[in-house]
Amino acid sequence: MKSFLLATTLVLAGTATVCARAQTVTLNGHIGSNKALLVIDGEPRSVSVGETVRGVTLRALTGATAEVDVGPVRRTLTLGAGPVRVSAASAPNAGQQIIIPAGRNGHFRTIGQINGRSVEFMVDTGASVVSMGQAEADLLGIDYRSGAPGLSRTANGVVPMRVIVLNSVRIGDVEVANVEASVHPGSLGVVLLGNSFLTRFQMKRDNDVLRLDKRN
Repeated sequence: MKSFLLATTLVLAGTATVCARAQTVTLNGHIGSNKALLVIDGEPRSVSVGETVRGVTLRALTGATAEVDVGPVRRTLTLGAGPVRVSAASAPNAGQQIIIPAGRNGHFRTIGQINGRSVEFMVDTGASVVSMGQAEADLLGIDYRSGAPGLSRTANGVVPMRVIVLNSVRIGDVEVANVEASVHPGSLGVVLLGNSFLTRFQMKRDNDVLRLDKRN
């Protein structure tokens, strides 16, 4: 039975034994007990235990986790967990760079954390701040009701909102503190990664890959 679930994104720093450029690998689910549904550099692939695809070897698949090897490095992918960076050597961009592949619909989505809790982000350069619905804020345990009241103009007209400051927004090994955010009525389905976070980075898009390099 196929299982299609949102998952962690693994950002893999390229090495000479694997490939010259970085790779992104996402665990999206599994087929049966020995085949994982992976997205490698934006390309959906079904990979059997023991099989190697584009330098990524699936070693084990148990429940919601998968063990993968990239060259001599082994890491665990967990459905719903935050991104993990691995490298056979020290990563020069550790804690400084985020790599996000485009999804099938062209949107840049990734799993990260707000105040230590897992959440799905979607990059939105048109949003002035990180934005979420009250449903998402409740799941994250955010006390938005004490935030400053305001109004937001949306496609559905002007709606009330609360303006808050998030203690921490984290994607992979990159963390940004004190990020302004807005909370709107209802649910947005995802958390919009707006410019209060994005302006902390230099952004560059290479085809279907978005690279965010943290500003000094």
